[in-house]
Amino acid sequence: MAPSDLSNDKVLQVELVAADRLVWSGQATMVIARTTEGDVGILPNHAPLLSSIIEGVVDVQTVDGETWVAAVDAGFLSVADNRVSILSERAEMSHEIDLEKARQDLERAKSSGENDDAAQEAVRRAEARIRAAERAS
Repeated sequence: MAPSDLSNDKVLQVELVAADRLVWSGQATMVIARTTEGDVGILPNHAPLLSSIIEGVVDVQTVDGETWVAAVDAGFLSVADNRVSILSERAEMSHEIDLEKARQDLERAKSSGENDDAAQEAVRRAEARIRAAERAS
């Protein structure tokens, strides 16, 4: 189905925004993100939603049939009138991630031996980056 064949009620307008930049913007047929309540799938005409997201992976199925994958930190997900906004302190597309460096970051975070929130957040962030990069390869 060509993008011009899709009416506005069958398409999501998606924006993935990090604190320092617009990471991805475009039209999609589905978005999957991990919220504090679990994974949520957003399809066109989804009910309005505002939710917290956790460190993880966001999948975007474009109208062209492509899948874009991003690693995100904690943030917010907003859905209203077929517009999806994902706001995160840090976000990067899978093709931007150096997989080997992400694996080293994970080992470093795990071996720090600390059980505080910052160390656990670093482990979750590194794991999300690895998952995102592996899905793209």
